[in-house]
Amino acid sequence: MLDLNQIQEAKKRIEGVVVETPLAYAPYLSEISGINVYLKKENLQVTGAFKIRGAYNKMASLTQDQAACGVVAASAGNHAQGVALSAQLLDIKAVIVMPESTPLTKVNGVRHYGAEVILAGSNYDEAYLYAKEYGEKNHLTFVHPFEDEAVIAGQGTIGLEILSKCQELDAVIVPIGGGGLIAGIATALKETNPNIKVIGVSASGAPAFKESYELKKPIDSKSVRTIADGIAVRDTSPITLEYALKNVDQVLSVDDEEIASAILYLLEKQKLVVEGAGAVGVAALLHHKLDELKDKNVAVVLSGGNMDVTLLSVIIEKGLLKSHRKMKVTVTLVDKPGSLMRFTQILQELNANIVHIAYDRTSISLDYGDANVTVHMETKGREHQEEIRLALKKEGYIRD
Repeated sequence: MLDLNQIQEAKKRIEGVVVETPLAYAPYLSEISGINVYLKKENLQVTGAFKIRGAYNKMASLTQDQAACGVVAASAGNHAQGVALSAQLLDIKAVIVMPESTPLTKVNGVRHYGAEVILAGSNYDEAYLYAKEYGEKNHLTFVHPFEDEAVIAGQGTIGLEILSKCQELDAVIVPIGGGGLIAGIATALKETNPNIKVIGVSASGAPAFKESYELKKPIDSKSVRTIADGIAVRDTSPITLEYALKNVDQVLSVDDEEIASAILYLLEKQKLVVEGAGAVGVAALLHHKLDELKDKNVAVVLSGGNMDVTLLSVIIEKGLLKSHRKMKVTVTLVDKPGSLMRFTQILQELNANIVHIAYDRTSISLDYGDANVTVHMETKGREHQEEIRLALKKEGYIRD
């Protein structure tokens, strides 16, 4: 199995290629969780995610003949960009197979580095099978995102960087998809200081690794569904599971609602764009799933920041509604001049900022001469929204 020396060698190999990302104290998150939280900001890494570490370490280790033929990889995005940039830097041909549902921002990111992109399969595992067959047929070396010692060693360099910045560390929280990241980090940490707890966090919509860890044998899921596409892995790797069973103290999961709230929190409070996979550790803290770490020093790995902008806009909109900063009201008005003006005047007097109005007079549920008006407005919290509801009820716009 991988040892600390291999991770230290990887650190030397990738020096000057990857960024030694910040490990920064997070005061507000520490206050609300009761834990001394330090964020390892791999979302600020070259290509926007940690994957460049393992990809470059692997590809810089290829034989001359392997490098001459080129490489192939399968990825939902971040490993793809890591392989593509490594290929560009090392002057190696790269073909990347990505699931058909991969966000456009990640596809374009890969193409930007000069790699050829093939879209195949509905998830990572189907793309993986296609890439393996393609590589064998075209004599390309397959660069696995996690089932490879050189890749795992590269990811483990994050553990060395965390230790160099925070010696008095009690635990490290790491996202889990295929398991390569936590395998590398856990090896680095446990071989340096066995007392440091290593805690993995997966998405509940991709449960295979967590269930495998609990049963101590690899099992696969029939399907995966989560907004954390970077860790949406269906099948469990026996290789990375072995590392987890040896070095990982706990594995837990968070659901999409919890992940979305963590993404929004990091955007608002930390001024960081973090994708779903990278936000799972913060999600676990925000939703008090690790209260046993009270008053401990804990590092949380933000593994990537390649967020799909369309999904981010949905998360922001839903977050504003849930936090009572936006409100949607539908009322029925008499369809005549002045009706809408009176309604909006009431909202103006209540300091509600209207951002969108939809007017519908053709719904079959309406009486002739009536119209449904749906108003989206910005509000100042729960009490403000209740004030608006009471005022509209008093004027007859809302009925019990």
